[in-house]
Amino acid sequence: MKGYRRYFLNKLGWFAITFVFAFLLNFILPRLMPGDPVAAIVARQAQGMSNSTGVQAIYEQYTELFGTNKPMLEQFFIYVNNVLHGDFGFSFSQYPRRVSDVIGSAIGWTIMLQLPAIIVAWILGNALGALAAYRKGGFDKVLMPASLFISSFPPFGMAIIVLVVFAVQLRWFPTSGGYGFDLIPSWTPNFLGSMFIHYQLPFWSIVLVLIGGQAIGMRSMAIYELNADYVKFSRFMGIKDGKIVGYVFRNAMLPQVTGLALAIGTVVGGALIAEIIFSYPGLGTTLLNAVTGQDYPLISATTLIITVMVLIANFTLEILYGFIDPRIKATQSD
Repeated sequence: MKGYRRYFLNKLGWFAITFVFAFLLNFILPRLMPGDPVAAIVARQAQGMSNSTGVQAIYEQYTELFGTNKPMLEQFFIYVNNVLHGDFGFSFSQYPRRVSDVIGSAIGWTIMLQLPAIIVAWILGNALGALAAYRKGGFDKVLMPASLFISSFPPFGMAIIVLVVFAVQLRWFPTSGGYGFDLIPSWTPNFLGSMFIHYQLPFWSIVLVLIGGQAIGMRSMAIYELNADYVKFSRFMGIKDGKIVGYVFRNAMLPQVTGLALAIGTVVGGALIAEIIFSYPGLGTTLLNAVTGQDYPLISATTLIITVMVLIANFTLEILYGFIDPRIKATQSD
């Protein structure tokens, strides 16, 4: 247990350091963008006004409200204090909506889309890879090239292919949105049915991109384990194949957990791109709208939330790996 505690504290320390750097970048980078978002808000508010003094007064009022007239360092400390209190301020592009309200309406859609897609792709990919390694023959010869072909597609490429084939050409599914444009979000069967139909293309575009890489990785590890000395010795001792296979695929699974932890940031990034292509009402579309509207508070808050989600997922997988791999405890105890 002492070895595992040491492992846990080490991971927690790296988690904290990564979060601090990510927090700084989330604040600084949006403010380095060219342009003045406050001027865009004032232009909308002052349409039809010919009095330059009145327009200037409105501009100064908004710069005071958003705090953009203060030095960068002072803005940072105000931002830290507000975040600690759960206040991300007002959205520039959707004023007078608060940033927390904008993110609150989008984060559920992203979690509902990405979490099941990642889990399903990981399970299916590992199952197919293990089956290919065990059965070999024709199944392996078909699965391997197919997995290599699918995994070579970038997330946006797969999303576009799925969109064109199943929405534009076959017209089996809608092209965009999270539900019908004529519906109001509710728990009615009509709305839930529409949401389910709109869910399919973004979901499977993410699954298809991930499943190939998982299958390739699992197949390679399973073949390596099947040829290991302990497998040959177990068969020599007369141990049943079913029990041997259980140990083989348990050992082959360990690097797959690590691989998922290392790739989780890329996976989430690709899923956000899929959201944008399908105009899915999640954090990806919210972030795109924030960038085009030079919405500093919304950009900072959205990227911070995405960063925290990725770090928590990565940290959870690392801690889980420490539980399922006894070598971690042995290494940390030395």
